[in-house]
Amino acid sequence: MISKYGLIGSFKLFLSFFYTKLFHPKSRIIRLPFDIRNKKYINLGRNLTTGVGCRLEAYPIDNSVTLHFGDNVQVNDYVHITAMEHVYIGNNVLLASKIYISDCSHGSYIGDTNDSNPNTLPVDRKLIAKPVIIEDNVWIGEFVSVLPGVTIGKGTIVGANSVVTKSLPPYVIAVGSPAIPMKEFNFITGRWEKIKT
Repeated sequence: MISKYGLIGSFKLFLSFFYTKLFHPKSRIIRLPFDIRNKKYINLGRNLTTGVGCRLEAYPIDNSVTLHFGDNVQVNDYVHITAMEHVYIGNNVLLASKIYISDCSHGSYIGDTNDSNPNTLPVDRKLIAKPVIIEDNVWIGEFVSVLPGVTIGKGTIVGANSVVTKSLPPYVIAVGSPAIPMKEFNFITGRWEKIKT
């Protein structure tokens, strides 16, 4: 371990392992520092692995678990996930570093009579929430943002620096801001193929 992480890195890993087994025994390893807010509303699943600097927070509307992880989820460094209504992350999901996932927003901006007035302080605007669902075997790349009301289908890959503003179907590779599917997996040929427009 010392040859891989160095002396200081190995010591940090040992502290993280000790912390994990003491406070989150169903998890594989939670690397410190780790910020979890309102833990009783968060289900970490089994065999969760996190990188350093992750922030998980739940502010439920109805006193129920609002942030749910499936099994064998891997979350890398500096991932921030906020849940107010419901964020569900399926089994075997891989999240790269510096990802933001949220089911809520300060205010509504959809063009109806409930739109938030820009003269109101952003922090004082009514919180609006729509569930986020990330299905099994999804891989989300570095610096991705996943916004409220989105479902990412099973086996889908979201490329780095993308912003997911609308739901993505299963078994596609999506990129961009907003993220759009560019390739889909063909189960007959066993290959990722460009989506014809």
